[in-house]
Amino acid sequence: MAIVPRHYEDLDVLHENTLPPRAHYVPASTAVDPGPRARECSDRLRPLNGRWAFSYHRSIHELTEPFWERDAPLEGMDRVTVPGTWQHQGYDRHQYTNIRYPIPLDPPLVPQDNPCAVHLRDFEHEADPDAPRTHLVFEGVDSCFYVWLNGRYIGYSQVSHATSEFDVTGVVEPGTNRLAVLVLKWCDGTYLEDQDKFRTSGIFRDVYLLSRPESALFDYSVTTALGPGAATVTVSAAFLGSPVPAALSLHDAEGGLVATGSLAPVGVGGNGGADVGDNGDDDAGNGAVASADGDDGAVVEPTHRAELTVADPRPWNPEDPYLYTLTISTDHEVITDRVGLREVDIADAVLRLNGRPLTLRGVNRHDSDPVTGPAVDLEHMERDLALMKRHNINAVRSSHYPNDPRFYQLCDEYGLVVMSEADVESHGTQARVLADPSWPSQVEHWNEPIADNPAWTEATLDRVRSCVIRERNRPSIIAWSAGNECGYGCTFEAALKWIKQFDPTRVTHYESAYYRDSKRTYDYSNIDLYSRMYPALEEIRDYLDSDPDKPFILVEYCHAMGNGPGDLEDYWEMILTEDRMCGGFVWEWCDHTVRAGTTDDGRPIHLYGGDHGEELHDSNFCVDGLVSSERVPHAGLRELWNVQRPARVVAYDQVRGELTIRNLLDFTDLDQYAALSYELVRDGVVIDSGPLELPGPVPPHAVATLPCAPGVPPSGRCHLVIVSRLRRATALLESGHMLGFDEIPLDNADPRPRAVADLDWTTAPAGAVEVEQEGCDLVVSGGGTVVVIDTRTGLPRSLRAGGRELLERPAELNIWRAPTDNDRHVREQWQRAGYDRATARARSARVDRRTGALVVRADVSVSASAVQPALAVRAEWTLTASGHLGVRLRARRTEGFPVLPRFGLRLFLPELMDRVAYCGLGPGESYVDKHRSCRHGEFRTTVAALHEGYLRPQENGSRADCDSLVLSGDGAPGLSVVGLRPFSFNASAYTQEELTARAHDVELTACGSTVLCLDGAMAGIGSASCGPELLPRYRVDGEELDLDLVLLPTPSDPLSSNPIPAHNEVTR
Repeated sequence: MAIVPRHYEDLDVLHENTLPPRAHYVPASTAVDPGPRARECSDRLRPLNGRWAFSYHRSIHELTEPFWERDAPLEGMDRVTVPGTWQHQGYDRHQYTNIRYPIPLDPPLVPQDNPCAVHLRDFEHEADPDAPRTHLVFEGVDSCFYVWLNGRYIGYSQVSHATSEFDVTGVVEPGTNRLAVLVLKWCDGTYLEDQDKFRTSGIFRDVYLLSRPESALFDYSVTTALGPGAATVTVSAAFLGSPVPAALSLHDAEGGLVATGSLAPVGVGGNGGADVGDNGDDDAGNGAVASADGDDGAVVEPTHRAELTVADPRPWNPEDPYLYTLTISTDHEVITDRVGLREVDIADAVLRLNGRPLTLRGVNRHDSDPVTGPAVDLEHMERDLALMKRHNINAVRSSHYPNDPRFYQLCDEYGLVVMSEADVESHGTQARVLADPSWPSQVEHWNEPIADNPAWTEATLDRVRSCVIRERNRPSIIAWSAGNECGYGCTFEAALKWIKQFDPTRVTHYESAYYRDSKRTYDYSNIDLYSRMYPALEEIRDYLDSDPDKPFILVEYCHAMGNGPGDLEDYWEMILTEDRMCGGFVWEWCDHTVRAGTTDDGRPIHLYGGDHGEELHDSNFCVDGLVSSERVPHAGLRELWNVQRPARVVAYDQVRGELTIRNLLDFTDLDQYAALSYELVRDGVVIDSGPLELPGPVPPHAVATLPCAPGVPPSGRCHLVIVSRLRRATALLESGHMLGFDEIPLDNADPRPRAVADLDWTTAPAGAVEVEQEGCDLVVSGGGTVVVIDTRTGLPRSLRAGGRELLERPAELNIWRAPTDNDRHVREQWQRAGYDRATARARSARVDRRTGALVVRADVSVSASAVQPALAVRAEWTLTASGHLGVRLRARRTEGFPVLPRFGLRLFLPELMDRVAYCGLGPGESYVDKHRSCRHGEFRTTVAALHEGYLRPQENGSRADCDSLVLSGDGAPGLSVVGLRPFSFNASAYTQEELTARAHDVELTACGSTVLCLDGAMAGIGSASCGPELLPRYRVDGEELDLDLVLLPTPSDPLSSNPIPAHNEVTR
């Protein structure tokens, strides 16, 4: 027998003695500044956060003594921090799973040995004669909990990310009080909380007491409607105890009084109040009777209403998040809240805000911190939102549960629209063992245990109601999501119908309605958005071509795992040409890891699934964010920043000197928002720049043409860069903040890069290059350079300049890259083809002389043991009398072999060659489908700084579309590389083999050389870790692959005579 009733696996008892759900607010005796810091200012809110006495038990059956008694000794108990999870404070163990349940799939039952923890807290209480009622509030407890106060049972609740409120008026005493909370790791609600996250337990959000008058406002809702020249604010309310006079005032952001009013009864036959308080039921221990236990008390209906008229309103939108202040004053209590005037609707399959098409530039966000897990404070939330706004993000999906109430208030302030999602996910029911394990069979049976099981309807409704009711006054929320990845059935039909009836002012969403079985006909009429996760572009186009009646939303797309995503621009090209696509939410905002100290040299150690001894896990699938768990931006976030820039060049007529730019903002004139400028770049160097003036107003989504005709030089590789910067400071962004840029290639008479034009390496004098045969070696010398070609491989095994060796290992034909997380599926094909172990074999080699140069030509095959050759390569090595080594590679892939990871050359250079200067795309890493945050320039950096430290090591740090490259170092020889056509390169302390073999960044061991990869082709990045396969145009699968370079080895640092400007340095 358990020490408590087994409510934790009883679907008929979701809550016991809780008050009905209500809107979030913070009462006070006088008006306080509303918003996320109100709880810090109110004299009616008493925090109970801090250090609590604690004992952890592996099984609830270990608990046999009444720990809740007020005289139970605290001595000898451990102490933990509340808010916090017990896994993050050294108890139990961490476990990360994505889809699969961490317990047997036997709903609603949970394991008999259900881990639990006792939390005890003594606190002082002083009664307030003006506010004699006391409510105890828990904003987040995972997964369920029982509460006692001063030895008396208070109640039970579940739904981890919902607020639970108890009336403890009859139990709390003046002086010292003892609060006891028993938290269980699993409950029947666990089957509805199968989100993609670390599974944690404990009191992880704020706990506090509220002092309330005997009769007071209990719940209220605010809705707004925009009309010609005016707006209407409707306040509907219900009271705690008897109704009392309630005066309303509305002030604008500058403090001016806009409107006043008072709440008046509505309807006929009502008593003006809702009985949600004490009825003298001492058995409950707290007198709370009108609870959320069942249908009757689940929702408090409004009894009073007022309408306020706002003349000349200033609507709220994410580009101008203007907020009014609503004050509701009753006897001995004042509630203040912020109000945004806005309307959400759909017209002609277009999502609109305030009558204008709305584009969601969004991300999915979990509450996640590497040290505290889901327990995140206000500063953490602000840091996230500030980073988002800096990177042109305007929307958040609260995946996959309601966030802390203050998070939504911050979104109101800073201007981010929100899709608020209920704490409902039963994804693991998809993973049942079936006689037919095929995907169609999984879809057919996915919904049977829960989503289409009437026994789970009330539990689903309860979670949806708590989400909607608590945050319905937040203007930033424009959509309600009924949950995530459960399949579809009667539970969601009921939940979505309730949402539409309760709140018709917002749109509804539920993506898993896409997965349809054949058992019956379902009702989808209450879903407003057509939602998909990770669709291919063709699927989106097919939907848009079908004359749809719902807007299309990418609720999850461009999986940002590891080195990714790589296909953002492809999706946004479609979004920006189609109003019926309302944008989407990248998966996801941050990596999920557990911080586990530091290495001996001070590097942080981060763990993911499988690193904690757990048998069931999903490895590093949780490391999939645009920022690290420490909030260090990954390259993918910078990519998203420029892809989602608020202005784009849509045309440039170089002959006429006319630039056409489109305003991609939804609500703001571009001329009021951004200042434009241009830069003329030749071979990576800015040679001209200046401001650009728009011809006048440029309304949202409109285009403007303006003059821009800098003098393009007749030679060199030239680009025109158009930069937009924020014209005026906002709450989170300073004036002049860079919003994005466009880079336009320009035409001229000689577009060759300067490095190529100046090379002139084919006109050296005759007879200055010599060759000798030494066994299998061809030793070719000229101009102080000696290259040794191994006739067995057709590749150099030695390269010397002025007697100094540059190659520490023989050169290699390079077709392998350390698989990225997005290569996780194609990796199997690559390894089956032997790409990771392929070597070169020369079939023939011969020497040809020409004026001032000598050419070694070799026919080479590339193959691995047990498989036929994958590539046939013609290699040409041309050494000139000036000591320049020309490299010309032509390759054909054997029919039947999969696409290649890359094609190029790998050189092992001395470790001292650790300085890099290049002319190409920078300053960050770039690939064929992931380079929109980069521009052409001259950059100086180091080998160490080129490394992008993804937690699971993988291909990283490539620089694309390069014209030249120099590697050097103190006391080391130098190597210059000039591309006769653009190339990519990667310089690293680690080999691809080392990156492939290691599971964590801190496990990497430098190879002792500088590993230089020179690529004629590099596969794109894509987002196939959880999305469509790489687009054909980004694959390395052409009929012929090529690499054309000139290597210029020198015995000393070549930069000393031709330095690259230091202002382009890349640092880490």
